[in-house]
Amino acid sequence: MPPYDPSAFPPFAVTVDLVVLTVRRDALCALVVRRGEPPFQGRWALPGGFVRPDEDLDTAAARELAEETGLCVHEPGDPVPAPGAGAHLEQLATYGDPERDPRMRVVSVAHLALAPDLPAPRPGGDANSVRWAPVGELLKLGSVLGRDGEALVPLAFDHARILSDGVERARSKIEYSSLATAFCPPEFTVGELRRVYEAVWGVALDPRNFHRKVTGTPGFLVPAGGTTTRQGGRPAQLFRAGGATLLNPPMLRPEV
Repeated sequence: MPPYDPSAFPPFAVTVDLVVLTVRRDALCALVVRRGEPPFQGRWALPGGFVRPDEDLDTAAARELAEETGLCVHEPGDPVPAPGAGAHLEQLATYGDPERDPRMRVVSVAHLALAPDLPAPRPGGDANSVRWAPVGELLKLGSVLGRDGEALVPLAFDHARILSDGVERARSKIEYSSLATAFCPPEFTVGELRRVYEAVWGVALDPRNFHRKVTGTPGFLVPAGGTTTRQGGRPAQLFRAGGATLLNPPMLRPEV
């Protein structure tokens, strides 16, 4: 049998793409950037780019996120972090359709990043503008507003599919893990946590039932020892994430 010859196989590039989600004004939003270079110049896309020869995948994802948006993430490999310290980053899926990039054969390892109510990001890298867009609109249309503010332009590459997969990962994972707290500040009320679930799932939840479930699930929440009136009305008790990685019983998503 002849020896293995790597040169017999065509080369291909590896990229990272990022589904960055946050809750802004009680709506689940995703980060999109306008591409400043071909291909798809001028089109909106998920942030991302090519992996450098000396990088592992998580390092490349964190670098691209910082370069194109100014956002920072936790160290690669961390479990679901305590909220408020940065973005949670995890690998989502790999996309390798031979026709997904017109430049050459490109395999993308997509990542999912979650963070609390994030400010307006700053553009950088090869992105000449960046914005938060409501996920509901992106998933419904697979596109965003074009330069003229009127025309609907499809997301570049296969990013509509990657975005859909990332949103579904977040929606399913908050059922059985404490990942929803990654959208919250370090100390939060049950009402604020409920609005995260409502934004991610796109449903309205009964406040009393939700309060009973989250406070009765072992390890989910722990009292922070204070109250707040930042949501208006009477003072509400503050909580912190309790450190549980799996919820038992899970928070099952209501059928829509």
